[in-house]
Amino acid sequence: MITRGFERRVPDEPTSGPQRALIAASFVNRVGNGLFNTAAILYFTLVVQLPATQVGAGLTIAGLCGLAAGIPAGNLADRYGPRTIWLTTLVLQAVAMASFVLIDSWLAFTLVATLDRLAATASGAAGGALIARAGGERPAAFRARLRTFVNLGVVVGTLGAAVAIQIDTRAAYTALILANAASFAGTALVALLGLPNYRPLPRPAGHRQWSVLADRPYVSFVALYSAMGLQYQVVSLLLPIWLSSHTDAPRWTVAAVYAINSGVCVALQSRLGARVETPRQGGRAFRLAGILFLVSCPLMALTAAVPVWVAPALAVLAVCVHSVGEVWESSAGFALGFGLAPDHAQGQYQGFLGIGFNAGQALAPVILTGAVLALGSAGWLLLGAFFACLGAAGPPVAAWAARTRPGPPNTETPVPRRQDTPAPVAE
Repeated sequence: MITRGFERRVPDEPTSGPQRALIAASFVNRVGNGLFNTAAILYFTLVVQLPATQVGAGLTIAGLCGLAAGIPAGNLADRYGPRTIWLTTLVLQAVAMASFVLIDSWLAFTLVATLDRLAATASGAAGGALIARAGGERPAAFRARLRTFVNLGVVVGTLGAAVAIQIDTRAAYTALILANAASFAGTALVALLGLPNYRPLPRPAGHRQWSVLADRPYVSFVALYSAMGLQYQVVSLLLPIWLSSHTDAPRWTVAAVYAINSGVCVALQSRLGARVETPRQGGRAFRLAGILFLVSCPLMALTAAVPVWVAPALAVLAVCVHSVGEVWESSAGFALGFGLAPDHAQGQYQGFLGIGFNAGQALAPVILTGAVLALGSAGWLLLGAFFACLGAAGPPVAAWAARTRPGPPNTETPVPRRQDTPAPVAE
């Protein structure tokens, strides 16, 4: 049932040199993210000794300010080439991350965090344009493989962070931050040596720097995708709080479900994601994700109503279902996010997609803890229904977008795209 509508087997495709370089660079980058993100709050509160409320306020300010970089950075990537802009943002991220070891006040923390978020948002826009250019003849298979290694990198980084957390000293936390800064430098080095400097693609006469805002089907997709993005924090934020405060499940259950979520995504991303190539297939994958979330959310709610020895098993089952839905949702995001964007404006479109997604992630803690958690089991049921409604809107939005794209009508067979035309600049 899970693969209905995606039966066509995707043949294996050799990975090109630029694709291997981008996968390696992304893996290194996400190892660093896993190192830092896992222990960041502990460093700021225990080492720098900032109150948790101040840390939260600073991160919120930084996150909102960071949204401003999305479309401008994407336009720069479209105009000057995505590799140049990506390398610049990686250097800025390395500098910002290393600066965290020097902060000693809330103002310094907020300024550095804002620089980090601005660079991260710009990096997402330029990196998205690079993914589009390196996609080759089978971009869906490449993007699925890329996401597999991205997920694996986060897992590796998280395991490394666990060691530092166990040591629990200033030196250990400082080492994590500097290791993350080094990962940005390493990512830039891999990109510099392995990625061609793609020339900007010719832009049509009617191109505008904010044309994505006039693309109503794409804006609608971004709204759906950003709202569905709440599901990422269901496993990382909502479920751990629920298991800790509403059930008698052993505390190790929290770590287990997070590890299982990562493992399922790593195991299935390439297998399932490679089957979602066209926007129409993306719409169906989005709908299927909503159905799976509709199943997983009530299962998570039930963990509070079963015996203590059943709750861990039920939580694991719920997370497995949810994780399969996450794979379909991310695959749909790739197919629609890249497939609906014009080649000459991938940076601008990826920048706008990043703005929407990051805004949704910023609001997720308030929505999930303030609304869903407050309603208890009823909140979980409403959340599942919300995801299902979002998913149901996927196919009609995808069909609408397909009708409005220039060129021949979209079919179920993806048209090979000449990603490397014009040729890369010789160096």
